[in-house]
Amino acid sequence: MAGAEHTVAAARAQVLAAATPLACESVAIEAASGRTLAEAVSATRAQPPFRSAAMDGYGIRAADAGPEAFTVLGEAAAGRAYAGERMRARGAVRIFTGAAVPEGVDLVVPQERARRQGDQVWLSLAAQPRSNIRETGIDFGAGEVLAHRGVRLNARHVALLAAAGRGAVSVMRRPRVALLATGDELVQPGAPASVHQIFDSVSFGVGASIADWGGEALRLAIRPDSEAAIAAAAADALQRTDVLVVIGGASVGDYDVVKRSLGRLGSSVAVESIAIRPGKPTWFGQAAGKHVLGLPGNPAAALVCAHLFLRPLLAALLGRVADEALVSAVLEGEVAASGPNECYLRAVAVPGEDARLRVRPCDNQDTSLVSVFAAANALIRRPAGAPAARSGAPVEVLWLDRT
Repeated sequence: MAGAEHTVAAARAQVLAAATPLACESVAIEAASGRTLAEAVSATRAQPPFRSAAMDGYGIRAADAGPEAFTVLGEAAAGRAYAGERMRARGAVRIFTGAAVPEGVDLVVPQERARRQGDQVWLSLAAQPRSNIRETGIDFGAGEVLAHRGVRLNARHVALLAAAGRGAVSVMRRPRVALLATGDELVQPGAPASVHQIFDSVSFGVGASIADWGGEALRLAIRPDSEAAIAAAAADALQRTDVLVVIGGASVGDYDVVKRSLGRLGSSVAVESIAIRPGKPTWFGQAAGKHVLGLPGNPAAALVCAHLFLRPLLAALLGRVADEALVSAVLEGEVAASGPNECYLRAVAVPGEDARLRVRPCDNQDTSLVSVFAAANALIRRPAGAPAARSGAPVEVLWLDRT
């Protein structure tokens, strides 16, 4: 379909069809948060691997419960097992939270219910006392799968894998993404800018998103609207990264030279443009065996299309499927008919008093406005050909802040 305008779904399909998962690598467990598992992780032993006391107290045989005194035979502490004589009738072991429960003990009486004198202890028992003993494997059993391949690890996963004794895990290599912003009008934030220049914001927003989505961003120096300059920067970036994202210069103006620049490197284009608003000039192809995604220069258009196409591409390179998080919401306000293009409107979504999600489109949908995108937390998706809609109508919402 090169040369034809793609639908959003068809363009995403082209992107995903070109993606092959990257290689895996081993990382220490303390560096595993945010990484994607390359293989399932199973427990090599049960947790806990022994019966343990759930509180400080005295361990006894439940059958011996009664008002008479118990003889304290010894103690058990966390990491130090009871080493005394075998449990016998009316014997008790002083035991502490987390300690291994001696064989024969099936009841731990809390220390608050104990009165001790020397090696004698009197225990007050409730009518139906709890055992206060954690059985072997109540957390997880030997052989149990703790995390599946393709899971992006978070802090809770890290704690779980550490509890299973894993010092390292096999994860997918992070996709390396070069960001090349183009345009004579752009200047680096922090540098002096003339009255006719603007600061580059898109590469910083997309770069931060790449980190959120599990990749590594390499921001290149801004290049002017020059075929030679863009081609040279792209050639260098393609040698060092897995994906090249070129921002700007992809429309049909006299200074939109990006595709010609990449053509010098023998690029092929699978998606020329997309029937979407904003972001119609977005394109996708290959160069030097690497993926190339072209994003519009307008910030809102670039950031919307990064969510729709770069995010699933990175997920595919990591061997997982990106959750698009499309949810149903109730519209507050009005939206115009979408026309021939699939539309994505910056919006703010919040739960209503009736617990239903409600969403209001931002007032100004100008694609050059960074402030509007920063204020939004969601996009309202309107299919191509959708009629105008008023408050109360059901709409689809794509969350912006969920990875």
